[in-house]
Amino acid sequence: MDLFSITIIIAGLVLFETITSIDNAIINAEVLSTMSERAKRWFLVWGLLIAVFAVRGLLPWLIVWLSSPSLGPLGALTATFSSDPLVIAAIEQSAPILLIGGGTFLLFLFFHWLFLETKNYGLKSEKFFAAKGVWFFAIVSVLLAGLVWFALSKNPLMAFGAVMGSTAFFIVHGFRQNAEIAEAKMLHNPGMSDLSKIFYLEVIDATFSIDGVVGAFAFTMAVPLILIGNGIGAFVVRELTIRNVENIKKYRYLKNGAMYSIFILGMIMVIDSFGVHIPFWVSPLITFGIVGYFLWRSIRELPKTPKETMSPAE
Repeated sequence: MDLFSITIIIAGLVLFETITSIDNAIINAEVLSTMSERAKRWFLVWGLLIAVFAVRGLLPWLIVWLSSPSLGPLGALTATFSSDPLVIAAIEQSAPILLIGGGTFLLFLFFHWLFLETKNYGLKSEKFFAAKGVWFFAIVSVLLAGLVWFALSKNPLMAFGAVMGSTAFFIVHGFRQNAEIAEAKMLHNPGMSDLSKIFYLEVIDATFSIDGVVGAFAFTMAVPLILIGNGIGAFVVRELTIRNVENIKKYRYLKNGAMYSIFILGMIMVIDSFGVHIPFWVSPLITFGIVGYFLWRSIRELPKTPKETMSPAE
């Protein structure tokens, strides 16, 4: 893996982690506004270390290790950069299981957003799907059945991976819903201690980071690169939290860009799991293209300042 490949992969990871964590930054900013300065500093400094190393660092390493136990803990960390034939064979054997599980998770995540979540309509079709919310459960059930059917003929463990991906989605979704309820309590409960708020923020951050960690495997299987890319992305999210997060809210369709990126990355992971080779640059390029398009759409719809709306005669 040359320097150019590494740079492109890390850049894609940073953008993907940042764009999928915008909701997290908004929640953090709203809760931090109710906390003391000392608690804010603790969360923004030590909370960043927890977010980067405990979640975005340990989780991908743990996923690779569990999917390939024969590698051992050190092998799971350095496997992608190893030239050992046994290590390469272990990664090639376990990668399809990991990829189809992650792809299933991301596809479920996208369809849940498309059918059930409140959103700014960036495309006309989104309004149509939002009116058919009841179809979400039918769509993901048929999707899972199809993935399991085709995976069984290739590798039974891939079918298990798909089921685990769907299971992970519903578990994470449950925690995320609980986190949203906890956020409402924190904002409307002045008696809650700063320590309790910090704890809840760390839990919320962990649930939101799952999307970025799973999606990272569409870019690379190299845990060190995932740690670097997602770590930088987590730092950017903390900066957005410190700065005026209201400026980010003005860009109405950034969440749309994140979700369509998740859909494409999920498709790439599923296709790759069935043995179709996808060049390393495809995931970063598509992510930049989709996010760039919805950023452009958002900028076009920014409210004009009085100076911009003033006619030449004025």
